[in-house]
Amino acid sequence: MVLPIYLYGNPVLKVKASPITRDYPNLAELISNMWETMYFAKGVGLAAPQIGLSIRLFVVDSVSYYDQNESPKGIKKVFINPVIVEEYGQEWPFEEGCLSIPKINAEVERTTHVKIKYLDEQFKEHLEVFDEMNARIIQHEYDHIEGILFIDKIKPVRRQILQRKLEKIKRGIVNASYPVKQ
Repeated sequence: MVLPIYLYGNPVLKVKASPITRDYPNLAELISNMWETMYFAKGVGLAAPQIGLSIRLFVVDSVSYYDQNESPKGIKKVFINPVIVEEYGQEWPFEEGCLSIPKINAEVERTTHVKIKYLDEQFKEHLEVFDEMNARIIQHEYDHIEGILFIDKIKPVRRQILQRKLEKIKRGIVNASYPVKQ
């Protein structure tokens, strides 16, 4: 089921999310709905706070980002109770967007590598290193469960330029191709 995506200005997007346990109610259905919502909205990642749940869960599918020749580089994973162990490598700027902030993009600096510990949907523990776009997407989604939005990381001048558009989104004046919620 496609769920509404909570928009910039909703308090759930600014709260540090709580860990969950294996017996979290309807977890498999929730993960399935998150995939469906993310694909419907044409995203490459979706965090639980973006659908109104302040829990430490996000999904990432970067396979479509990479060319067919590079498809082994893409990942499709569920991250439960993740903890970033280390972010390292060169900082590189890249224009990011967010399903909770429709039609706004801005350059964000992130490191090229991230080492993260997380549980998959079977609650099996993993410790992995991701690089390039996978690292960026994971860092972006991880920020969501920490109550941080990509616009919190942009240069002040750019943020000032975007302020009027952000205020419109906050007031619900937005044209998105997917269901949204204030």
